[in-house]
Amino acid sequence: MGYLIDTHAHIDMYENWVDIFNDAQLNGIKKIVIPSVEVQYFEKIINIANSREDLFCMLGIFPTVAKIWDDEIIDNMRKLASNKKVVAIGEIGLDYYWDKTFIEEQKDIFIKQIKLANELNLPIAIHDREAHKDCFDILKEYNRGSKVLFHCFSGSPEFAMECVKEDWYIALGGVVTFKNAVKAKEVAQKIPLSHLVLETDSPYLTPVPYRGKENKPSYVKYVAEEIAKLRDISVEELIEITTLNAEKFFNI
Repeated sequence: MGYLIDTHAHIDMYENWVDIFNDAQLNGIKKIVIPSVEVQYFEKIINIANSREDLFCMLGIFPTVAKIWDDEIIDNMRKLASNKKVVAIGEIGLDYYWDKTFIEEQKDIFIKQIKLANELNLPIAIHDREAHKDCFDILKEYNRGSKVLFHCFSGSPEFAMECVKEDWYIALGGVVTFKNAVKAKEVAQKIPLSHLVLETDSPYLTPVPYRGKENKPSYVKYVAEEIAKLRDISVEELIEITTLNAEKFFNI
């Protein structure tokens, strides 16, 4: 069986991230991409990525941090992105679930970070929660050539296919294993495998059979197993394709 890639794991949030990484390696997860959400953790994440050959990272500001945005952040991101372990801008986007009182500010920092990704020729990892149309429309208007990945995809199968038409990628994680996750399962069944990658979003959204406990990158294998079952293909085939997709997308 080939190796897996966890395209989105917040391993910087673990005190024992070295143990988490080693556990992933022992379970066939070779490469992990660490997203960022706040500027104060940029250097920590880069240092973690630099410490292991098979760790990589992204730089980005989470939409709900828009209230404390400072344009100097872009300059800082530009400088730090010169590190070869920075392989994307993310996670960035829109989140209308928690607070809708500052949507315009969210859009503003989303656009600024898209433009930075374009300038740096880096792909973009999207956080989209209850903001599908606005995320889509902003990307269509402002993105100029950066590859796009919808992290923790939560849209309908129809929206997924609209994203695929734009040559954007879809990342599925532990939610697809939940019994009541009808939309996620339909997305997993319908989208072309050429546009699918796997993730955990550790330490969140732990898949069955460990739902309710802390997530970790080694559990991405359960995501692979569920999607393979839904598509009636071998786990080996699913892993081979999604791993190649992730390596292509992040250039790792």
